Amino acid sequence: MRDITIDCVVFGYDNGSLKILLVQHGEGVSIGQWGLPGGWITEKEHIKEAAYRLLKKVTGLDNIYLKQLKAFGAPDRYPEARIVTIGYYAVIKRTDYNITAGDNTSDAQWYSIGELPELAFDHSTILKYAIKKLRKKVKKAPIGFSLLPKKFTLLELMRLYEEILGYEMDKPNFRRKFLNMKLLKTLPEKQQNAKYRAAQLYEFDPEIYQKLTKKGFSFEF
Repeated sequence: MRDITIDCVVFGYDNGSLKILLVQHGEGVSIGQWGLPGGWITEKEHIKEAAYRLLKKVTGLDNIYLKQLKAFGAPDRYPEARIVTIGYYAVIKRTDYNITAGDNTSDAQWYSIGELPELAFDHSTILKYAIKKLRKKVKKAPIGFSLLPKKFTLLELMRLYEEILGYEMDKPNFRRKFLNMKLLKTLPEKQQNAKYRAAQLYEFDPEIYQKLTKKGFSFEF
């Protein structure tokens, strides 16, 4: 199907930094430009199957959870034809995966959100929409906890939310609000190899979260 494509926004988090995975196009009308990983859907292929196939083919990423965004179909989004693209997004821990430039790409790199190159087609629009969806999602579901170590400090947790939401938080206020949610298990140990005062370590309590979500719970700071 040469009139439908897939474009994937892959957020990667590690060590307090949220980045976007981009690929450099190796052929076609956008050769040399950077953009979101993706490509063409085949005639008999399911849309989601295409998303997983293309992401693996172009970047080497496999076995990650993709969530559909929406269709992007502005008449002028592609220079030579009327092309509709289906957007997907994923949030992963960067250290858990290796990326490689695959078919039709000459490079694949992680970029900070504030230091992105000019993107091909309408990929900036797709990325902005994905960031908006991620920020909304992180307030409704504990997707961020999979990006942290099993045992983490409140400062590490706050920095994760600051990176995703895009603004600084008041540390005492964050601590008070999050501990009041009763979502964390306080561990009988503290941070190792700390330069200064060792911080308390915590674990996420999924059972409490499930109970609170049934009551209409959300992460609001």
